[in-house]
Amino acid sequence: MTSNTSKALPDDQVAAFQIEGEPVRGRLARLGPAIDAILQAHDYPEPVANLLGEACALAALVGSNLKFDGRLIVEARGAGPVRFVVADYDTSGGLRGYCGFDEAEVAKASQGFARPGARTLLEAGHFMMTVDQGPDMDRYQGVTAIEGETLALCAEQYFAQSEQTPTRVRLAVGLADGTWRAGGMLIQNIAEDDNRGSTAEAWQRTQAFFETVGEDELIDAALSSEQLLFRLFHEDGVRLFGSQPLRAFCRCSQDRIENVLKSFPAEERTDMVEPDGKIHVTCEYCAKTYAVAPEGLVAARA
Repeated sequence: MTSNTSKALPDDQVAAFQIEGEPVRGRLARLGPAIDAILQAHDYPEPVANLLGEACALAALVGSNLKFDGRLIVEARGAGPVRFVVADYDTSGGLRGYCGFDEAEVAKASQGFARPGARTLLEAGHFMMTVDQGPDMDRYQGVTAIEGETLALCAEQYFAQSEQTPTRVRLAVGLADGTWRAGGMLIQNIAEDDNRGSTAEAWQRTQAFFETVGEDELIDAALSSEQLLFRLFHEDGVRLFGSQPLRAFCRCSQDRIENVLKSFPAEERTDMVEPDGKIHVTCEYCAKTYAVAPEGLVAARA
């Protein structure tokens, strides 16, 4: 294996790789403290936490390939025990995510030997990826039906339908000593051309190696990214490129909360005031609670 990195990638990183001499590229994400912070912010049932962890790993894999400053939003909405799951990646490496769910329905769906996946938790619905290049640019959104039991299968269908790019995705989430970890790997077939010729055989061969990666390997803290890639592709060789650090990051702030409250009529803000004389707002993503003095909003609005 060759690499332009001088040491093993630590946790909370996403990096690109290239199979030597083959028309296949990929990305690998390993998440430790960042995903633990996102999932521990709420008391999610394990199947819900797993679904959100998968969404965050997927957002990092796909979003890290953006060639401009902006955001990638991975979202799935359905009519099942989980109403929606959303993961938000920005090109500085910030990640956040949130799930809306019915706890009793999730518990009912979780009875049995197998952990429920995306299709069971969301049921009929849609999987979406949205690219946001900022307020001066139109958003681009691709949508596909939720048909696979995992978000990885949803993503593969999305790429096949929206971008006509042969893509394979593997995602994993798990608890180790009370701490959440997540990982993901994505490979894509580079389109054939006159110089490259047919890429079908190389793509089939790489997929065969890819199929052997285990979920436990993707979240194993003792297994470096280099070691994992070497296990899979040592016969051909693999080049690991510069990595992007990842971190749990929420865009909520005191100023943002106050600006939102200012948009409400004074009568509605009065109804929001709690016994301590302040308005309390809790961020859905990071669960941080902000206390706002209503008189300050009035003064600022005047």
